[in-house]
Amino acid sequence: MTATLELGALEAGLDEAVSGITGGWHSVCPVEDLEIAWGEAALVAGRQIALFRTGSTEVFAVAHEDPATGAHVMARGILGSRGERPTIASPLHKEVYDLETGECFSTPGLAIATFRTRISGGMVEIEL
Repeated sequence: MTATLELGALEAGLDEAVSGITGGWHSVCPVEDLEIAWGEAALVAGRQIALFRTGSTEVFAVAHEDPATGAHVMARGILGSRGERPTIASPLHKEVYDLETGECFSTPGLAIATFRTRISGGMVEIEL
């Protein structure tokens, strides 16, 4: 167990620390804290995640790290769409990624990690 998880265990209890090791759902923030059409970065179980609220109850989560450059900037990306598919464009080189699948529309071979989200009791939760 890392020092980060040990600190998390003290703050959130042993169940959350075990969840951070084995995967599972992690509570991140109240959905009202996320502004619609704006990205926010969060540290979840030691991973940098970019969150995007696209509607009153729709939140997407992807890796905060830009796959093309390695810079942690995706929360500052530009939201958009390709047809019905919600997208995020990297703020650095403007590669466009599908928020649901992580597929890169503009550069074959690139992909961004995506994470399932849900809203439970007004809280955004992410599955890692």
